[in-house]
Amino acid sequence: MYPDLEGKTAIVTGAATGLGKAIAMRLGREKANVVINYHSNREGVDEMIEEIEQAGGKAIEVQASAAEEEGVKKLIQAAHDTFGSLDIMINNAGKENEVESHKMPLEDWNSVIQLNLTGYFLGSREAISYMLEHNIKGTVINMSSVHEIIPWPHFVHYAASKGGVKMMTETLALEYAPKGIRVNSIGPGAINTPINQEKFEDPEQKKQVESMIPMGYVGEPEEIAAVAAWLASSESSYVTGITLFADGGMTKYPAFQGGKG
Repeated sequence: MYPDLEGKTAIVTGAATGLGKAIAMRLGREKANVVINYHSNREGVDEMIEEIEQAGGKAIEVQASAAEEEGVKKLIQAAHDTFGSLDIMINNAGKENEVESHKMPLEDWNSVIQLNLTGYFLGSREAISYMLEHNIKGTVINMSSVHEIIPWPHFVHYAASKGGVKMMTETLALEYAPKGIRVNSIGPGAINTPINQEKFEDPEQKKQVESMIPMGYVGEPEEIAAVAAWLASSESSYVTGITLFADGGMTKYPAFQGGKG
């Protein structure tokens, strides 16, 4: 637990499901004020708010597109109007779809880049502007992926977006470190979220994925939420401009495990 997170205000985009939900719930258990963002599906949000409040935190829900300028500004305004501050911005909303690169429609490319990269820029820009205006030494956390460094055929738009998030995070961290604003990314590996449910329900596909993970198992959303809580807390006060990979070792060339090669 991180006592300094109590009473801090955090926005989590794409917080109604998957990694975003786990992060929002963890921050709520840390007794933070949480702005739960969703775009279209609010299923389970009422229960999230109730659980956060029972844990000693506070929460509101805000329907908005994290890929659009007005949607992001709406989130910042809601945090300010309800809780009077913004200390933590977590850009988490994202999407992917599988298409061979030479067949990928421009619409698919634009849609993924708009949410996964432009949306993160907008979230970072608006949060940093707010922090500067109110003299807050806050933190921005971007949800990247192991695919910011591992190529991923059939997902060129997703991999490109996460590679962009890496350099955006590092650039913003360098630019705003003198102001006491920290900017970091989290790079999850294979995680048991709804977007992967169908794949992991197939024993063969799950086994194939596990073979690429030196630790031998698919991670849980709560393991990523723990990383987010640490990066948001003062325990990581001297950390900025990194991608913290939480991937069971997936980025460490698992094909070479056991001295192969």
